[in-house]
Amino acid sequence: VQLVESGGGLVQAGGSLRLSCAASGSTFAAIGWFRQAPGQRREPIACISTSEGSSYYVPSVKDRFFVSGNNAEDTVYLQMNSLKSADTGVYYCAAYDRDGRPCPGFRHGLSPPEWDYWGQGTQVAVSS
Repeated sequence: VQLVESGGGLVQAGGSLRLSCAASGSTFAAIGWFRQAPGQRREPIACISTSEGSSYYVPSVKDRFFVSGNNAEDTVYLQMNSLKSADTGVYYCAAYDRDGRPCPGFRHGLSPPEWDYWGQGTQVAVSS
Protein backbone atom coordinates (compact mmCIF):
# COMPACT_ATOMS: atom_id res chain seq x y z
CA VAL A 1 0.00 0.00 0.00
CA GLN A 2 1.30 3.41 -0.91
CA LEU A 3 0.00 6.95 -0.61
CA VAL A 4 1.55 9.65 -2.75
CA GLU A 5 0.69 13.33 -2.39
CA SER A 6 1.24 15.88 -5.10
CA GLY A 7 0.13 19.34 -6.09
CA GLY A 8 1.92 21.47 -3.55
CA GLY A 9 3.78 24.62 -4.44
CA LEU A 10 4.11 28.33 -3.92
CA VAL A 11 1.01 30.49 -4.30
CA GLN A 12 0.05 34.03 -3.44
CA ALA A 13 -2.46 34.73 -0.71
CA GLY A 14 -5.98 34.44 -2.10
CA GLY A 15 -4.96 31.84 -4.63
CA SER A 16 -5.85 28.18 -4.96
CA LEU A 17 -4.15 24.83 -5.10
CA ARG A 18 -5.41 21.30 -5.51
CA LEU A 19 -3.58 18.54 -3.71
CA SER A 20 -3.88 14.91 -4.73
CA CYS A 21 -3.47 11.78 -2.68
CA ALA A 22 -3.03 8.74 -4.87
CA ALA A 23 -3.74 5.50 -3.02
CA SER A 24 -2.53 2.23 -4.48
CA GLY A 25 -3.01 -1.29 -3.20
CA SER A 26 -6.30 -1.05 -1.35
CA THR A 27 -9.43 0.93 -0.59
CA PHE A 28 -9.90 2.58 2.78
CA ALA A 29 -12.64 3.62 5.13
CA ALA A 30 -11.39 7.19 5.26
CA ILE A 31 -8.67 9.50 4.00
CA GLY A 32 -7.53 12.31 6.26
CA TRP A 33 -5.55 15.41 5.41
CA PHE A 34 -3.13 16.86 7.92
CA ARG A 35 -0.98 19.96 7.96
CA GLN A 36 2.26 20.67 9.75
CA ALA A 37 3.21 24.33 9.85
CA PRO A 38 6.84 25.30 10.51
CA GLY A 39 7.68 24.66 14.15
CA GLN A 40 4.21 23.31 14.88
CA ARG A 41 2.66 19.94 15.53
CA ARG A 42 0.88 18.15 12.74
CA GLU A 43 -2.82 18.94 12.88
CA PRO A 44 -5.87 17.35 11.26
CA ILE A 45 -7.65 19.63 8.80
CA ALA A 46 -9.99 17.60 6.57
CA CYS A 47 -11.31 14.08 6.29
CA ILE A 48 -13.51 12.14 3.91
CA SER A 49 -15.34 8.91 4.55
CA THR A 50 -14.75 7.26 1.22
CA SER A 51 -17.67 4.86 1.51
CA GLU A 52 -20.20 7.43 2.77
CA GLY A 53 -18.89 10.39 0.82
CA SER A 54 -19.14 12.57 3.96
CA SER A 55 -16.45 15.17 4.57
CA TYR A 56 -15.46 17.08 7.66
CA TYR A 57 -13.26 20.14 8.20
CA VAL A 58 -11.50 21.95 10.98
CA PRO A 59 -13.09 25.43 11.38
CA SER A 60 -10.02 27.28 10.10
CA VAL A 61 -10.40 25.76 6.63
CA LYS A 62 -14.14 25.17 6.43
CA ASP A 63 -15.76 26.73 3.37
CA ARG A 64 -12.31 27.28 1.82
CA PHE A 65 -11.04 23.71 1.51
CA PHE A 66 -12.97 20.86 -0.08
CA VAL A 67 -12.06 17.19 -0.08
CA SER A 68 -13.42 14.78 -2.67
CA GLY A 69 -13.00 11.18 -3.69
CA ASN A 70 -14.58 7.79 -3.24
CA ASN A 71 -13.81 4.11 -3.34
CA ALA A 72 -14.27 4.01 -7.08
CA GLU A 73 -11.26 6.23 -7.56
CA ASP A 74 -7.69 5.78 -6.54
CA THR A 75 -7.18 9.46 -5.76
CA VAL A 76 -8.55 11.82 -3.14
CA TYR A 77 -8.30 15.55 -3.72
CA LEU A 78 -8.01 18.52 -1.41
CA GLN A 79 -9.10 21.70 -3.18
CA MET A 80 -7.76 24.71 -1.31
CA ASN A 81 -9.19 28.14 -2.08
CA SER A 82 -8.66 31.61 -0.64
CA LEU A 83 -5.31 30.53 0.71
CA LYS A 84 -3.76 32.44 3.57
CA SER A 85 -0.20 32.64 4.85
CA ALA A 86 -1.40 30.61 7.85
CA ASP A 87 -2.05 27.71 5.46
CA THR A 88 1.66 27.33 4.81
CA GLY A 89 3.04 23.95 5.77
CA VAL A 90 3.62 20.39 4.75
CA TYR A 91 0.41 18.59 3.87
CA TYR A 92 0.02 14.87 4.45
CA CYS A 93 -2.69 12.44 3.57
CA ALA A 94 -3.32 9.33 5.62
CA ALA A 95 -5.51 6.28 5.18
CA TYR A 96 -7.71 4.68 7.81
CA ASP A 97 -8.09 0.95 7.21
CA ARG A 98 -10.10 -0.35 10.16
CA ASP A 99 -13.55 -0.21 11.71
CA GLY A 100 -14.71 3.08 13.08
CA ARG A 101 -15.48 6.59 11.94
CA PRO A 102 -12.39 8.75 12.26
CA CYS A 103 -13.71 11.77 10.38
CA PRO A 104 -16.36 13.50 12.52
CA GLY A 105 -13.81 14.63 15.11
CA PHE A 106 -12.05 16.72 12.47
CA ARG A 107 -14.76 19.34 12.97
CA HIS A 108 -13.20 19.97 16.36
CA GLY A 109 -9.59 19.49 15.30
CA LEU A 110 -9.56 15.97 16.68
CA SER A 111 -8.28 12.84 15.02
CA PRO A 112 -7.76 9.29 16.24
CA PRO A 113 -4.04 8.65 16.70
CA GLU A 114 -3.97 5.47 14.64
CA TRP A 115 -3.83 5.91 10.89
CA ASP A 116 -2.62 2.95 8.92
CA TYR A 117 -0.72 4.56 6.07
CA TRP A 118 0.86 7.95 5.47
CA GLY A 119 2.05 9.76 2.43
CA GLN A 120 5.40 11.50 2.25
CA GLY A 121 3.93 15.01 2.36
CA THR A 122 3.82 17.90 -0.07
CA GLN A 123 4.93 21.45 0.69
CA VAL A 124 2.53 24.36 0.39
CA ALA A 125 3.85 27.90 0.74
CA VAL A 126 1.51 30.89 0.67
CA SER A 127 3.10 34.29 0.24
CA SER A 128 1.38 37.37 1.59
